[in-house]
Amino acid sequence: MSDRDQIFGTVQAQIEPFNKKGVTVTDATTFQGDLEWDSLTVMDFVAAIEDEFDIIITMNMQAEIETVGQLVDAVARLKA
Repeated sequence: MSDRDQIFGTVQAQIEPFNKKGVTVTDATTFQGDLEWDSLTVMDFVAAIEDEFDIIITMNMQAEIETVGQLVDAVARLKA
């Protein structure tokens, strides 16, 4: 299992409590469109991800992250 696969699995697990619609989470899943998260949910989720991986995701980075795959790639870069 690659590092990216492990990160994806962890991110997927972190999404579950926030996944009210039971959306199947893939790299292409969007936070606003598919999961229908509001900005408060996104903030809570980002905080959970930061704690889980011991990283900081800047506001600029957050603005560019629209899909689960983009988030996984960002986490992988920050951990590298």
